[in-house]
Amino acid sequence: MNNSTHIRKLYARIRFVLALFMLGLAVSGATAIPLADELDLLTQWMGLPAGASPHAYAGLPGWLLTVRAALRDVDTRWPFLFYGTDWLAFGHFVIAIAFLGPWRDPVRNVWVITFGMIACVLVIPYALVFGPLRGIPFYWRLIDCAFGVVGFFPLLWCRLMVGQLERRGVSAY
Repeated sequence: MNNSTHIRKLYARIRFVLALFMLGLAVSGATAIPLADELDLLTQWMGLPAGASPHAYAGLPGWLLTVRAALRDVDTRWPFLFYGTDWLAFGHFVIAIAFLGPWRDPVRNVWVITFGMIACVLVIPYALVFGPLRGIPFYWRLIDCAFGVVGFFPLLWCRLMVGQLERRGVSAY
C-alpha cells in the first residue's frame, strides 16, 4: 500500500471513529432532556407496575423506581430543576461540536482528542467521589464510569492514528 493510500485510510478511520464518538455524545446529551418519560418507559419495559413503590423492590428495580418517583416529584413541584439537565444536554452537544475540529484536521487539532481522553479519565474519579455524596448506588457509579472507559479507547485509537500521520510528515489534509 502506498503512502497516499495509507494516509487516506487513516483519515477515513479517524473520521469514522470521531463521528461515532460525536454521535454518542449527542445521543447521551439528548437523553438528559426527557428523563421522566425515559424512566417511565424503562420501568415499564422491565415489567414494573406504574404505581409500584420503590420500597417494595431491591437492587436495580428499587433504584429505578426511586429515581422515577423523584423525577415525578420534581416534574410536579419543581420543574425548573430540569433546566439543569437541559444544560447538561447542551454541554454534550457543544463538546461533540468541538470534535469537528479533529474530524476535519486531526493533526492540527489533536489537542481536542487529548482533551477528550483526559475528560474520559476524569469521569471515573468524579463518579466515585460525587456518587456517594449524592446517594448513588455503587453499581450505578460503575455504569457512569463505563462511559469514561468506553469513550477513552476510541479516542486513544484516534490519537495513535494521528501519531502515524505525524510520523509520516502529514501536517494538514
